[in-house]
Amino acid sequence: MNIQLPTVWNTGWIEVICGSMFSGKTEELIRRIKRAQIAKQKVQIFKPLLDNRYSLDHVTSHSSQKIDAQNIENPEEILSRLEDYTRIVAIDEAQFLAPSILDISHRLANRGLRVIVAGLDMDYRGVPFGPMPQLMAVAEFVTKMSAICTVCGNPASRTQRIIQSDTDTETSQKQIVVGAGELYEARCRRCFDPKI
Repeated sequence: MNIQLPTVWNTGWIEVICGSMFSGKTEELIRRIKRAQIAKQKVQIFKPLLDNRYSLDHVTSHSSQKIDAQNIENPEEILSRLEDYTRIVAIDEAQFLAPSILDISHRLANRGLRVIVAGLDMDYRGVPFGPMPQLMAVAEFVTKMSAICTVCGNPASRTQRIIQSDTDTETSQKQIVVGAGELYEARCRRCFDPKI
């Protein structure tokens, strides 16, 4: 049997990279982007304006790997900034974006683009975070990353907020508090305590 493969693929798809903080989600996103760039595929990278921890115009991992990115306030900006010949759209920290990122991701994939979305799957309480559960449900590929528990060394799937509730009650109860190692730790199921 002779199978004829198309010379140009005209289908797109959605890939989701998810997990806790410190699990390597952004490193994996950057790795995939760099491989595509080596293959001379045009990539555009977006991140929420809210995520200004390391750089305003880069997607940056906790281990200081970085790549140029465009800031967006809402997912619809991706469509208006999409350039000719872009084959891959990469989006970091998608949990901070509006639910419309789901529709935008579908529209891009339906146009034949590869859409790579990275973000936290759960918030500091262990509750599914923002649009990530819906993105995971409709994606063709989902990669769930794990970190190392800072308490016992087991695989960590949770993000522990380490702000003490008696220190700053208003901050400690907000769902979104942008930070890194000064505010969060990776924890396993056993060591995770959402009541802190």
